[in-house]
Amino acid sequence: MGWFQEKTPLPGRNGRLTYEVDLCPRTILRRVVEKAKNELNLSFLIGVESEFILLKQTHPIEAVNNHGWSNSAALPSGSVEAKVLEEIADALSAAEIELQMYHAEAAPGQYEVVTGPLGPLQAADALVHTRETIYNVASKHGLRATFAPRVYMDSCGSAAHTHISIHSSSSPSPSTSSPNLTSLEASFLAGLLAHLPSLTILTLPLSASYKRMVDGAWSGGTYVCWGTDNREAPIRLCNATSPASRNFEVKCVDGTSNPYLAFAGLIAAGVEGGVKVNRALEVRDCSAHGEVGKTAAEMGEEERVRFGITERLPLNWEEAREAFRGDAVLGEAFGEAFVRGYLNVNKVRFLIFVLERTNWLWGVLFHRR
Repeated sequence: MGWFQEKTPLPGRNGRLTYEVDLCPRTILRRVVEKAKNELNLSFLIGVESEFILLKQTHPIEAVNNHGWSNSAALPSGSVEAKVLEEIADALSAAEIELQMYHAEAAPGQYEVVTGPLGPLQAADALVHTRETIYNVASKHGLRATFAPRVYMDSCGSAAHTHISIHSSSSPSPSTSSPNLTSLEASFLAGLLAHLPSLTILTLPLSASYKRMVDGAWSGGTYVCWGTDNREAPIRLCNATSPASRNFEVKCVDGTSNPYLAFAGLIAAGVEGGVKVNRALEVRDCSAHGEVGKTAAEMGEEERVRFGITERLPLNWEEAREAFRGDAVLGEAFGEAFVRGYLNVNKVRFLIFVLERTNWLWGVLFHRR
């Protein structure tokens, strides 16, 4: 939660001397937010649902609790898992981070902590603090907390569902494309949808992240679409009829992502790729209770075209990297040096993961021989 800075000022992107470093994630997020404020008088609120799994051990994997879904057996009174969640809640309260709720989730040993809305930079700081709190409290009680995207292939994965709302000091007109959106929200959403495939390498940075983003598992699915209260769309409109609390839930974000980069990408896509160019919202509301009543994956090709659903999210890490590399809007927002550096580091991290898995496999085979 700090800044990367030069020891002595150097010429920046605008030619002026600055201590800023273009590769600093926190600086990138601040720059994106300030640009939206200065040029268009826009501001944002962001809140996050942090899902994680508490494990007794990792080799083999053993969850702290084999509860099914969100029932009372997930947090028995006096159990270590109940103590961990209570202590996490107390620690966040002491840090003055708003905790809206915590509860059990669907997978064995899985829980969720929901923190309240803040400005983007403060929200990223709060999320880092929340993740560290979860890790450390679990460790104190002899448990391992993991934000891994998919621990069990026969159950739900873990995400960092990101709720974002856009605000302006002026009163936006109603949208002609959706009765529950303003024209500002509609153009922001249109930009977000247009660049969502390119954003996934920031929001889903690991090859393992794509094992969670599948159709039919409440992860948001693989089609570029949105829907009112639709958990099978990557962007879900929440509290649709309440202008004061209406927000977009972006489901294709997980806990392995850097929140400063993920938030900067979401805002830049919506503003630079949507609001600034007054992009029309051509993808129709794929509502959970709407006209068809199907998810995008369940629709036929003709139905999807009728809803404007013509693109899929990257289905793997390699596709996501290429989409980000070729996105001019995000490239301008992040800068050429960042795009090149991020993809290089991202690739090295992936290669290290492959080598670690390969060494593990050879070790198993050698041991069996």
